[in-house]
Amino acid sequence: MFTFSLDPITTVQLVLTVFMPIIVGLITTKATSGGIKAWLLAGATLVTSLLLGLYDALSANAPFDLGLALLAAIPAFAISVAMHYGLWKPTGVSEKAQETFVMEK
Repeated sequence: MFTFSLDPITTVQLVLTVFMPIIVGLITTKATSGGIKAWLLAGATLVTSLLLGLYDALSANAPFDLGLALLAAIPAFAISVAMHYGLWKPTGVSEKAQETFVMEK
């Protein structure tokens, strides 16, 4: 017998992970260094992982597993970086999004 189920929290984290490089691009400028963008992406991924893990624990009335939330941030960051270099940057989506939402100084 087989079952197929998708955990809603894991699904939300995966979707956010795919679009996180675009979000970082929207809050930075073209002049922002790649290192700063990478740290912002890592921080955003970590915060997202912690908040979703906390939400999952609170909604299930279960203890919050900090180790699992921290561990989930590692592949999420790797997926975000892969999406940036593998899809968003080559197709020009990152650059177009940054041009569209540039704030006037």
